[in-house]
Amino acid sequence: MKKIIVPAIIAKSQEELEGILEKISGNADLVQLDIMDGDFVPNHSLDFDFRLPQEKYTYEAHLMVSDPDKWIESFGKRVDTIIAHFESAATSPNTIKMIKDIGKKAALALNPETEIQQIAEYLDDLDQVLIMTVNPGFYGSPFLPQIMLKITKLRQTRPELDIEVDGGIKPETIAIVDEAGANLFVSGSYLVKSDNLQQRINLLYRLIQDTGLPA
Repeated sequence: MKKIIVPAIIAKSQEELEGILEKISGNADLVQLDIMDGDFVPNHSLDFDFRLPQEKYTYEAHLMVSDPDKWIESFGKRVDTIIAHFESAATSPNTIKMIKDIGKKAALALNPETEIQQIAEYLDDLDQVLIMTVNPGFYGSPFLPQIMLKITKLRQTRPELDIEVDGGIKPETIAIVDEAGANLFVSGSYLVKSDNLQQRINLLYRLIQDTGLPA
């Protein structure tokens, strides 16, 4: 399966969002937008009426929010993939249907404590699964290596599924995540806070032995 490094964006204003997108420009095709409402996680990000340059990137929205359905109704058409947290009380089979009904790819995200069997009934309807290797809500949270077993179990169960991993992805961790079975690797602070994003993203690709870099 194609392996992709996915820069993650936390932004509290349109200006900050545009600055990060410009920094990423030319080094990635797929970008993750971290949406936080200050309720589901104790932080805020992209909880405003943001604008996106559609011609430059493919976007996925990681919804760390208490009411994903409300966000999907308001902003869902602006992105390509929508990732709702299984742990949100408002996430349901209807959430996945809402995503599909507006023509977007649907994914569920799992916090570290959530086991794969808890989403077994949804897997046939999902385009990808996002497995958190940190507790969500902040750049730079500590990496949890025990989650590798969860990734491997899901890969064995669903060989063709896009499995994305988010949290603590950097040179010291990406190889074990790759070996566990992930093919999408979200990196936030390691990339976005770097003075040389291109150098760092190239290094991550080399470490997972990808055959080519983004155009």
